[in-house]
Amino acid sequence: MTRTVTGLFKDKDSAERAYLSATNAGYRPDEIDVVMSEETRERFYGKDTTLVTEVGNKSAEGAAVGGAIGASVGAIAGAVAATGTVLALPGLGLVIAGPLAAAVAGAGAGGVSAGIVGALVGWAIPEDRLKEYEEGVNRGGILVGVRSRSDEDSRRFAEDWESNKGHYIHS
Repeated sequence: MTRTVTGLFKDKDSAERAYLSATNAGYRPDEIDVVMSEETRERFYGKDTTLVTEVGNKSAEGAAVGGAIGASVGAIAGAVAATGTVLALPGLGLVIAGPLAAAVAGAGAGGVSAGIVGALVGWAIPEDRLKEYEEGVNRGGILVGVRSRSDEDSRRFAEDWESNKGHYIHS
C-alpha cells in the first residue's frame, strides 16, 4: 500500500538530507513535494535560485516562468529548478515544489486560499497534523513529502527523516 510520508524540517541541512533520502531510493524530483515560506526560500536558497511559476489572484493560466540557478544551492533547489515544478503563491507567502505544485496550479490560486491546510488536503493527513505543518512552515521550517511506492519505503523514510531531525513525521 502506498502512502505519503511527510516531515517538517527546521533547517536546510536536515531538509536536504530528507530530500536526498528519497532521491537515493530512486524517487525523481517530480515525485517529491517540498513546501516552504517565501522567506525561508530566500534565506536558504536565495531569491532567484529556482524556476518559479508565479500565481497571483488568478489561476495558473498565463503564469510566467523566470529565474536562474545559483552555484551549489543544494539538492532541493537544483532538482526543483531542473524540473521546473515550483509554484510561488505570493499572496500566501508559500513556495510549493513537486507534484503538489501541479495539483495546486490546476486548482488555481483560489484552491489554496486556506493556506497550507487547503493545499495539503489530498495528502490524507489529519487536520491537527496539517496545522502543525502550517505553523512550522510559517516559523521557517521546510515540509518534505513523498508518496512512497511500498510500505518498506514508507518505513525507511520515516526512520531516516526522524534520525535527521525531522519533526511531526507522518506515514
